Amino acid sequence: MKIAVVGKGGAGKTTTSAVLARTLARSGHRVVALDCDTNPNLGLSLGVGLEPTEALLSLRDGVGDEVEHARTWDEIVDRFGTDAPDGVRLALVSKIEDPDFGCP
Repeated sequence: MKIAVVGKGGAGKTTTSAVLARTLARSGHRVVALDCDTNPNLGLSLGVGLEPTEALLSLRDGVGDEVEHARTWDEIVDRFGTDAPDGVRLALVSKIEDPDFGCP
């Protein structure tokens, strides 16, 4: 199952995404939460904390054009992600180019 949360700025997308992700994970679902926002705060809303969220942002922003993009869920999370509370995996991504089948 893939769920996207969209809407106007300030509408509560990040908060809704965090609650939905943690609720699904608590129910036994495997959850990978992708924060694709230019101002990513999903890590804070999930309870990851400020320093780990900023470290993920620095890692994401430090990836240049010469680095091959991650093409699978596992590679995205391994390279640009971390564990969040309740079993949620969080990754900060800007875009996914030429994804493999089954990727968003």
